[in-house]
Amino acid sequence: MLRWIFALLVFIHGFIHLMGFAKAFKLAPVNQLTSNISATAGVLWLLACLLFIATAILFLVNKSEWWIIAVLALIVSQALIIQYWHDAKAGTIANVIVLFAAIVAFSNWNFNKNVRAEVKQMLQDNGTGSKEIVTEDMLQKLPEPVKNWIRNSGIIGKEKLHTVHIKQRGWMRTKPGKDKWRPTMAEQYFTIDKPGFIWRVQMEMMPLVAVSGKDKFVDGKGQMLIKAFSLINIVNDTGEKIDQGTLQRYLAEICWFPSAALSPYIKWEAIDTTTAKATMNYNGVSGSVTFYFSKEGQILGCSADRYKGGGKDATLEKWVVTTKGYSVMNGIKMPVKSEATWKLKTGDFTWYKLEITEVEYNQPELNK
Repeated sequence: MLRWIFALLVFIHGFIHLMGFAKAFKLAPVNQLTSNISATAGVLWLLACLLFIATAILFLVNKSEWWIIAVLALIVSQALIIQYWHDAKAGTIANVIVLFAAIVAFSNWNFNKNVRAEVKQMLQDNGTGSKEIVTEDMLQKLPEPVKNWIRNSGIIGKEKLHTVHIKQRGWMRTKPGKDKWRPTMAEQYFTIDKPGFIWRVQMEMMPLVAVSGKDKFVDGKGQMLIKAFSLINIVNDTGEKIDQGTLQRYLAEICWFPSAALSPYIKWEAIDTTTAKATMNYNGVSGSVTFYFSKEGQILGCSADRYKGGGKDATLEKWVVTTKGYSVMNGIKMPVKSEATWKLKTGDFTWYKLEITEVEYNQPELNK
């Protein structure tokens, strides 16, 4: 709704600029403008109108670069308003609103551009990998529940996975209790030969307050970044606790690319016939995740003792991911709906619900 209100504001603001054009060329009586307007200025009033209309259209069709046209419109418009200040000064209010929105749009565009550059570098560093086929013989040293999962996943007979691209939709809340669930859209890239991931999420915290987030684990280093309007840091955590926590997240999410379970940096330990613990060591960072399987070989969920945050006061808490839906995507049977919960002393805090919408494997080029 707010998108349409903003677009309507820009449309109306743009059309108001036609008054200057009409005044200059005597196309209609314009009593609101008392100053004489030259033909050159009249053309500039028309140009501002067309730029604002283009801005509104590009905004409505979700073109991320709409802010470029908006800035051009603002420059022309405000220059004219200053020149004809006595008659046109009220237009400055609309220009300030459009300017704020354009700054936020630029910040979001720049945030996404930087993330894409990081993803491109991560993919290049990983390489394309070999065409090695996953075979039954590769499973021999794994615990039985892990063998059953890999067999059930459908990866045997297929190429080992080297890169993964996943799109998600979800719902997130930031604090326990009756906090409102907010819709999210997320995109995530994984590399497997050199384990890493970059996850980008967007969420509307409240009307007109959008939040962009990034979680990453690259070269054994993690980062958790959350920005309001893609501009103001809310969270920017790094350090040993984040390194371990993001490694554990990577480990938990191999359920979407099962051949990673065969990686030399992951060691498996059987707990019972349907439970196994995976321990990952990479670039001096270590962490474990316990996986729970059905007798048929489906992952029911996983858990870990994981730092909640990365600050000096962050403590180890029980972190649980529960499978809520299974399906076959791109030839692999996997959990496609999950919930993440912190088991806190004050009670369970389920903070994220996600659904996988798209999966691509072994596509080393960054999608446009």
